[in-house]
Amino acid sequence: MTYLDPPGGHGRPAVPSSAPDALARCIAVEPAKFAAAHWGRAPLLSRADELPNPHGFTDLLSPADADELLSRRGLRTPFLRVAKDGQLVPAARWTGGGGAGAEVGDQVLDERVLEQYASGATLVLQGLHRIWPALVDFARDLGTALRQPLQVNAYLTPAGSQGFATHYDTHDVFVLQVDGRKHWRIHPPVLPDPLEQQPWGGRADEVSATADGPAALDVVLEPGDALYLPRGWLHSAQAQESASLHLTVGIRALTRYALVEELLALAAEDPRLRAGLPFGTDVADPDAIEPELTETVEALRDWLLRADPAALAARLRSRSWPAARPAPIRPLAQAAALAALDAESRVALRAGLRWQLSPSADGRLVLRLFDRTITLPGTCEPALRAVLTGEVTRVGDLPGLDDDADRLVLARRLLKEAILTPD
Repeated sequence: MTYLDPPGGHGRPAVPSSAPDALARCIAVEPAKFAAAHWGRAPLLSRADELPNPHGFTDLLSPADADELLSRRGLRTPFLRVAKDGQLVPAARWTGGGGAGAEVGDQVLDERVLEQYASGATLVLQGLHRIWPALVDFARDLGTALRQPLQVNAYLTPAGSQGFATHYDTHDVFVLQVDGRKHWRIHPPVLPDPLEQQPWGGRADEVSATADGPAALDVVLEPGDALYLPRGWLHSAQAQESASLHLTVGIRALTRYALVEELLALAAEDPRLRAGLPFGTDVADPDAIEPELTETVEALRDWLLRADPAALAARLRSRSWPAARPAPIRPLAQAAALAALDAESRVALRAGLRWQLSPSADGRLVLRLFDRTITLPGTCEPALRAVLTGEVTRVGDLPGLDDDADRLVLARRLLKEAILTPD
């Protein structure tokens, strides 16, 4: 199989010029040093005066922006959570009907949110990488720089309050302090590199005991400061003399255990591993299970030695690509571009789109995307390569096709499939 990928490697989107800038906003060290000394290993505190952010992070989400989200954008659950004294406040206490024409019962009610916030509750705006334009773009650029899918939440905490008790996350995070000051206490993991199915609640006693000991990092974040925390590191945070607003960027990186899970799924192809246990086997008896375990381990080892990297890569692609959506498109503008398309039209690859192009057995081209697979005539390969890599942007310049009519057919198909956008 051959791959025709954009600059940056197999199945990766072309790296926009803003992607390195997005990472530089979060770390005060060179990316190579961050990768070697901190990524997945140790926290990193970056002060505002060390970062290239003259206005801090208010361009991403300001307190006024948060107020607009809570009052004028018709938010529904789960785009908001409310926490107080370490516990989530039931949504029924701050949601209700949306009024005339809004036939929903879980819309965020601003007056009830005010009541909760004024009583000391923390407001957690969730999934902002999907609904707030500045964070949609920032998350895409940062995710491209890290080669990982991201999520972005915002935490609004009243003065002197603490939304959550000491805990750990099962994903890495960047904390970006937007407004106010917040006191963070960081402790080493009780379980290094926890998986999603290993949340802190199952180790609450260990977490509590460790939190009572000396902190690895005890710091107050000021506006414009950034903090990186690998998964598993214990943390708690308390707003200081005024209200605090910070962004948390959650990094959903794949783990080696994900490879194990997908390998086991592929192992279903092996008839030895599909075989049933002997009739009458007492599964509660270790002596009865021991020979079956030995044979199973041997069969699994034999199968793993023959595992196909291409098959594993295909499963990992299906697992990871949908978690990182490409840039939003404008349906009305896209439709208008389709209607007006001609040989002079200019098009571009949809920003952040991951793709993989390979030939099929019948000579056609298979274009794999984050949410679907499409097939195209093999004669389109030079034109596809050119437009997907950004080598050509003018429709009339697409190579390898006989005339402008064929070029327009291909360009319309790619615009309709939201692979290309008007440039």
